[in-house]
Amino acid sequence: MSLPVIPFYQHTDPGLAIHHALSELGFMQVSDFGIDKALLSQVYSASREFFCGASEVKRRCRYRSAQENFGYQGIAEENLDPDSPADLKETFTMRNILHACPAEVRWPSLQFKQLMQQFYANVLDASTNLQKAMAVQLGVEETFFTRVNSGENISLRLLYYPAQQAEQVAPSQLGAGAHTDYGFMTLLFQDNVGGLQVLNKQNNWMDVPPLTDTVVVNSGDLLERWTNGLYRSTLHRVKPQTSGRDRLSIAMFIDPDSQTSVVPLPSCVSNQRPAQFSATTAGEHIQSKLNATHKSRFTQ
Repeated sequence: MSLPVIPFYQHTDPGLAIHHALSELGFMQVSDFGIDKALLSQVYSASREFFCGASEVKRRCRYRSAQENFGYQGIAEENLDPDSPADLKETFTMRNILHACPAEVRWPSLQFKQLMQQFYANVLDASTNLQKAMAVQLGVEETFFTRVNSGENISLRLLYYPAQQAEQVAPSQLGAGAHTDYGFMTLLFQDNVGGLQVLNKQNNWMDVPPLTDTVVVNSGDLLERWTNGLYRSTLHRVKPQTSGRDRLSIAMFIDPDSQTSVVPLPSCVSNQRPAQFSATTAGEHIQSKLNATHKSRFTQ
């Protein structure tokens, strides 16, 4: 079994294709929906330069709090699965960088900041096509999701999984522990190394090989709540890089503004499918998940 691939602008009914993919597995691969390939290549290059660069630059860009959700974290500083050892990855997280940027000193360079802002804007703009198609398919107005995904909680994240010696990896330790994503929708760009796995309905881990010019898209916890469990927020993980090659990926977390009320949509509730989730706000859910992931060292 493999993830469905949806060529967005070429598809006769992309909303229906998205509906089938997210209700079946919660994951899909999407191509042809507005990502600037040259810009993506520049972001990969800047990401590698940062992660392989000077440690003093990384220290200057340190992650300070789950509330801010901005900055660099090193190996084993994040633990996505509390039942497993800490993750074998480095990250640089950038939340709401079009409207609320940290001071210049918190960035590797001005050029890096401007590049990330440009790419963030490109991905956010491209994602609106997916959001609108989902909304129409779910029986709400086209702008239902886009108007609450303004950027307040939307984060761009660079991820680096250094190559590991197999004998140095603890039992059950992973590049990224098994987890679901917290918010509305995630777009993941992978290099050609691989390592992402998704838990299918048979409770088997399924590899997601990288495909050229495609983006992995998955539904998060809040989209699962909105759809009353129809769209799945599926467990996924990243294997440790013991093949001798390191791995780069880039994630864009499309997460709703904090005060957004999330309650099952009328089209997803019936006598046969009563509401499974109580109302919550996006901010309450996302912050509780971030606090748990980063433990007390980063909570405020």
